[in-house]
Amino acid sequence: MATKAQTAKSNRKPKFSSRIVRRCQLTGRARGVYRKFRISRIMLRKLALEGKIPGMRKASW
Repeated sequence: MATKAQTAKSNRKPKFSSRIVRRCQLTGRARGVYRKFRISRIMLRKLALEGKIPGMRKASW
């Protein structure tokens, strides 16, 4: 989703700490990234459904 230039720019240390852009480690998506897992919400759901994230499962009630 992100270009090589965007991922390279987000990997650099910013001049100010408020300029940090968190990107998904798998896709490079900038929006909807969970800090704990460092992946986007879309990939989190996909991996959780596949059972690749320990302790996480789909909610059903």
